[in-house]
Amino acid sequence: MDDRLPANIEATALIRQVEAAGGFGTIIKRGYPDRGALILLVTRRGNHCACLERTLAPNGSYRWLQVGPQAGSDPAELADWSQKRVRFDEDLWLIELDTPDPERFIAETTAEG
Repeated sequence: MDDRLPANIEATALIRQVEAAGGFGTIIKRGYPDRGALILLVTRRGNHCACLERTLAPNGSYRWLQVGPQAGSDPAELADWSQKRVRFDEDLWLIELDTPDPERFIAETTAEG
């Protein structure tokens, strides 16, 4: 049984989680509401910290993994990578989360699955 939340609900919940911690979130690209892939662009004060993607693990559960350009990457490199991902998967959700404590957010998100 698939216990994953619909993508639009999960996107909204992630934005609210970051806003509750004093940050800001915005949907850059809306994907398929129910099953679209999710990619999070995690920043602090506009500086890139990580890209996280929800992926299917071998055991059938969903996990968040770091993907894409590394922390501190050039904004043009991040934009190019993001555009390629959107062109590859038009159902993809691209969400920017600017959080005051990105290290904690990344650790908690990748640990929870």
